[in-house]
Amino acid sequence: MLVTSKAILEASLEGFKKGKPFAVGAFNVNNMEQMQGIITAAQETKSPVIVQVSRGALKYAQDLYLINIIKAGAELAPEIPLAIHLDHGNSLETVKRAIDLGFTSVMIDGSLMEDSKTPSTFEYNVKVTSEVVKYAHDRGVSVEGELGTLGGIEDGVGSGKATLTDPDQAVEFVERTGVDALAISIGTSHGAFKFKGEPKLAFDIIEKTRELLADTYLVSHGSSSVPAELINAINQYGGQMEQAQGVPLEALQKAITCGMNKINVDTDIRLAATAAVRKLLVEKPSAFDPREYLKMSRQAIASEVRKRMEAFGTVNKIDAVPNWGLEEMKKKYQ
Repeated sequence: MLVTSKAILEASLEGFKKGKPFAVGAFNVNNMEQMQGIITAAQETKSPVIVQVSRGALKYAQDLYLINIIKAGAELAPEIPLAIHLDHGNSLETVKRAIDLGFTSVMIDGSLMEDSKTPSTFEYNVKVTSEVVKYAHDRGVSVEGELGTLGGIEDGVGSGKATLTDPDQAVEFVERTGVDALAISIGTSHGAFKFKGEPKLAFDIIEKTRELLADTYLVSHGSSSVPAELINAINQYGGQMEQAQGVPLEALQKAITCGMNKINVDTDIRLAATAAVRKLLVEKPSAFDPREYLKMSRQAIASEVRKRMEAFGTVNKIDAVPNWGLEEMKKKYQ
């Protein structure tokens, strides 16, 4: 069933408050095979899921194609609470288009200017985020904002410089904007090549922000684990990827116990798909039918997403999600 991200993240927050924390994975979609893989994993684990779409994905797939693929997945798996989320919206106009398409959740990244590269000021962030919150809430759509900036660049988004979130400033930001969820910078990074050494997350920032913002959903961007076995498989079958460090699952699990509610994963899905396709084409050089190698891609994506759902604790949590669709949330926001 299509719900808002607020519905799904409320289940996570309630779990944390009851001493049984779990976080919901938000997985990026660019094409049909990715969507099918994510839905397969959600059905196998009975997990709620947030499917998120970047501006780059909307441009690549053409937004009408992509939104209808996602809606088809929701229709074919009505038992799965699913939110459609805009990832890193850069302006009110971008948000309006997403809402017109049927997105139930949007992110406005006011931590960067509209070029999605230049760090903004706090006041700019408050202004643009407040405008989006007003527009989206009037239509029942959940809103995620961001405070602080991540390292790395992915899909053309990012300044390449990390600025950790100030928990006290986060309180002011939430009070002035009214966002439902807040992406905080804790030392994670966008892209496949995140860290040269062992990553160190600022768990104290999560704990302090959770303490000060007891009812705000907290989000971790740039949280792919970049498994070494996927990099090795890609290189074994003709790839030339450098070894890279991602965010270990153990670190993400600790972040969940500190109060994290939503964890974004994109790179790991891409790596799994690429490794599977390369393997089949090398082992079977006569293959030419996209249905043959994209089927392997779909299976690999489902396997990787399933691992994340199990690690994040969403298995058998579909019944914990309230049925808060757009119409229900219009009333609540009023």
